[in-house]
Amino acid sequence: MVLGLALAACGNNPPAPDWQMNAKGSSERAANAWLGGNNRVEAAEFARARSELARTGRADLLARIELLRCATRVAALEFEPCTGFDALAADVAPAEQAYARYLAGGATAADVRLLPPAHQAVAQVVNAPDAALASIEEPLSRLVAAGVLFKRGVATPGVIAQAVDTASAQGWRRPLLAWLKVQQQRAQAGGAADEAARIQRRIELVLETGAATVPAPAK
Repeated sequence: MVLGLALAACGNNPPAPDWQMNAKGSSERAANAWLGGNNRVEAAEFARARSELARTGRADLLARIELLRCATRVAALEFEPCTGFDALAADVAPAEQAYARYLAGGATAADVRLLPPAHQAVAQVVNAPDAALASIEEPLSRLVAAGVLFKRGVATPGVIAQAVDTASAQGWRRPLLAWLKVQQQRAQAGGAADEAARIQRRIELVLETGAATVPAPAK
């Protein structure tokens, strides 16, 4: 869902224009590079995707790729202002504005119906967040939803475990390290020293693959 968000309104009738194909490819490569810990490739591919979309003069498409970039940060528990989107927010539709609020953990009841279907249950969940998260099949969407649940303070051990497993299965070092750190902190807080030590060994294995640092504790 999240990767598709960037170009959801581009249309699907062939032949697709070059800008659409180029932007889609670059946006996907940018997201995967950042999740894998490669900032240099992410920056280059994101700039390329944004340049292609700018050729259309459509603020909504530029806003969606900015939201995609911010969504990858939420997936890795990096909660920072979505400044690229904010600069375009005055010229986008309510659906984009609702998704931005969702990423910030502040979706309203009125926003729910405007969100992508996979995220609607997560946006309004009060009980059983594990089940709401498990219903999301697409890996990046699931990690983004887990990040939103964490931001809202309702991430259960089951949510955290799902996020760890999802990032691990995709080989996405950055979110895997972030979620392992959360899991370790909770083990330490619960006095589970052996479990915390086991998670630390796993963190060290991930660091061997090239990720630069263990993320700072998420707030």
